[in-house]
Amino acid sequence: METPQETLTYRHRMPIQIRFNDVDRYGHVNNNAYFSYYDLGKVDYLGAVLRLYEGTPDVVPVIANINADFFQPVFYGDDIVVETCVPHIGQKSFTLDQRAVNTRTGTIVCHCRTVMVCFSLKEQASVEVPDDFRTAIMEYENSGGQSNA
Repeated sequence: METPQETLTYRHRMPIQIRFNDVDRYGHVNNNAYFSYYDLGKVDYLGAVLRLYEGTPDVVPVIANINADFFQPVFYGDDIVVETCVPHIGQKSFTLDQRAVNTRTGTIVCHCRTVMVCFSLKEQASVEVPDDFRTAIMEYENSGGQSNA
């Protein structure tokens, strides 16, 4: 059966270093650690595509909803990469679709979907997705390029 993330193109890749404290008493990476991995992918994507961390932005994306599905365990020493794409941009939000992939086997071990709402730090309220965000995301996602292989 085809899962939704298999139809998406993930241009952004972030290798993940599994830390000793990510592993639980059962010998596999604890489910909570995956959210740290996805955060690393988010930060790298937002920095590379939106140049979000240059200067002092007024509008920033904040997490409104996050969900993950866990398919297979990951163990200390596994080579994992987080792949990220933006399949949807709405009026005030956009969706980040991410998956953790075991690079040795090519297996998707976890999938995460995050809704990011654009938030004005000055107004302390949600605002429309800035045109420069929308343009940068669309150009990146349609570029055919790849970063952080």
